[in-house]
Amino acid sequence: MGFSWDDSRRAFKDAAHWFVGVTALVGDRWDLPGLGEWDVRALVGHTSRSLLTVEMYLARPAAAVDIPSAADYYRATRAVAASPAVTDRGRQAGAALGPEPAVAVAEIATRVLPLLDGRDGTELVTTIAGGMRLAEYLPTRTFELTVHTADLATALEVAPELPETAGAQALHLVTNLAVGDGLAGLLLLAATGRRGLPSGFSVL
Repeated sequence: MGFSWDDSRRAFKDAAHWFVGVTALVGDRWDLPGLGEWDVRALVGHTSRSLLTVEMYLARPAAAVDIPSAADYYRATRAVAASPAVTDRGRQAGAALGPEPAVAVAEIATRVLPLLDGRDGTELVTTIAGGMRLAEYLPTRTFELTVHTADLATALEVAPELPETAGAQALHLVTNLAVGDGLAGLLLLAATGRRGLPSGFSVL
C-alpha cells in the first residue's frame, strides 16, 4: 500500500493534533518518568522536534536526493539515534518549551502545520542524513509523533488512541524496515499471536 502526498500530509497533521491533545493532559506532571532517561517534559520536548525539524529543513533546500526513502532514513541514522546526544537534546528541547510546555507545543503546531500548505512533496530538504524529498521525509516525522505520543499517553496512563491515518503510515514504515532487515517473519509471528518477540526487538 502506497500513500499519496495528500495522505501523508493528513497523517502528519492528525499525528500533530493528537500530540497537542495528549500534551494538554499533562497538567502539572512534567516530572513523571517519560521514556528511558527522559521525564515527561523531556519526552514532550523530544517529540516537539518532529515538528520543529520540518520547519528547519524546509528552510534548508537540498541540491540532490541522498536518502531515497523513509526506511532508508532510519537505516542511515541508527548510529545518531543511539548517541547520548539525543537524550541531551530531548532534555534541552523540553527546557526550551518554557514555563507552559503544553501551550508552547500548541503554538509550535499552529506555526508549523501551515508550512505544508501549497507544497507538493517534491521539495528537496536537507536532513541530518542528507537530501530527501519532502514526501519521503514527512512520514518519518509522522512516525516519531505517533510513537512518542503513544509513549506519552502510556506515561500518563491514558489509552494510546492514535489517529488511523497516522497509525497506518507508522505501521507501513515499520513493515518496510522489518522486511528490508529480514525481520518480517518474527514480526508477523508476534502480530498473529504465534509467539512473542525476542527481548529488545526493534526495527529501528
